[in-house]
Amino acid sequence: MSLIQFWRILRARWLLIVATTVFSLAGGVIAVQLLPPRWDAEGHVLLNLLKPDPVTGEMLGGGASRAYIGTQIGLITDYSVIGQAVDKLGWLSDPNLIQQYQARPSTDTRDFRRWAAQIIIDRTRVTAADNSSILNIIYTGSDPDSAKAVANAVTQSYIENSLATRRSDALKNADWYALQAAKAKKSLETAQATETKFERDNNVVMTQDERTDVDSARLTAMAQTNVIEAGGGAEASLAEIDAQIKNASAVLGPNHPDLIAMKAKRAALAASISQGGGRAQTAHGSRVDQQKALIIAERDKLAKLRNLHTEVELQRDFYNKTAQKEIDFRQQAAATDAGVTALGNASAPLSPSFPKIPLIVGGSVGLGLGLGVLLALLIELLNRRVRGAEDLQSLMGVPLLTVLEAAR
Repeated sequence: MSLIQFWRILRARWLLIVATTVFSLAGGVIAVQLLPPRWDAEGHVLLNLLKPDPVTGEMLGGGASRAYIGTQIGLITDYSVIGQAVDKLGWLSDPNLIQQYQARPSTDTRDFRRWAAQIIIDRTRVTAADNSSILNIIYTGSDPDSAKAVANAVTQSYIENSLATRRSDALKNADWYALQAAKAKKSLETAQATETKFERDNNVVMTQDERTDVDSARLTAMAQTNVIEAGGGAEASLAEIDAQIKNASAVLGPNHPDLIAMKAKRAALAASISQGGGRAQTAHGSRVDQQKALIIAERDKLAKLRNLHTEVELQRDFYNKTAQKEIDFRQQAAATDAGVTALGNASAPLSPSFPKIPLIVGGSVGLGLGLGVLLALLIELLNRRVRGAEDLQSLMGVPLLTVLEAAR
């Protein structure tokens, strides 16, 4: 079919096309009048993903944050949250809803609260803003005021549920760590009692800093000391004479009687210190040897004591960490931060989200035109007519020799 033939068909059936377009437009206008309007109220909440936890200092990021956002989107439309919203809205005492509930199908065995919650769930959708931790809670209602009321109720219920869930989980963890801390404390007391009994039975004791035993600490101190009990004052006198000799050498000659006398005094004092120091070193070495022998004799006991003390330290460290965890979770259980912040009250646009009058009217006109053209072509196919030379040639399938114009 050529464009000329198509145009002739449209011109011949223009009344049909206009009629279908008018009827379609009328149907669209009637639909706009009959369809109940729907309004989208939108509330926003901020998930504090980048804010560190006030107790643990932990933050979410990367894949964990995306998973967390997905979980929160599912939680908002969960019955645990929507059920609280139903209570806040007072729907359980609404006579219209009660009447609708009583008229429900007999196969619907849900209780009234869950039935009412399902209405909100079906009309609520949650989206996440791009590249942010903001969630958009959108509720579709029959009027803007009721839609905003439901969106606000859902937002507030979500925040309260998040706080309650966080406190409940923290309290459970705190109770569990309290039980573990009690067990750790008993184990620590048992280890300390065992260590104390071993010290008392074997007469070996740990030092005050609890890093080594007393005998080993005493040996270390004796090995490191280089102080000679006798001769401390003589060494000071020797240093003083050396200073005097140095000063005198600057003004006196090497054969001066005073300088010779000071050197002789210094030599005698040095000899005295050498003899006394040797005796002190000998006595000191004897005490060190005795202490070494004592430690060698009690080597097994000291090794056992160190093992017992290590066990005590391990038990103490485990108890301290467990007790600290309990304190942290107790603080979380008493926290007032739900990790979610409402960004103001819900809002609704000035015009309903449905029906869209321009879209429906434009679609009705387009549908009417398309339907009219389709009907015109269908009628033409069922009842072919010759309206020009092109139609005749198309029908006969033979060459057209000439066209005679009608006499005017």
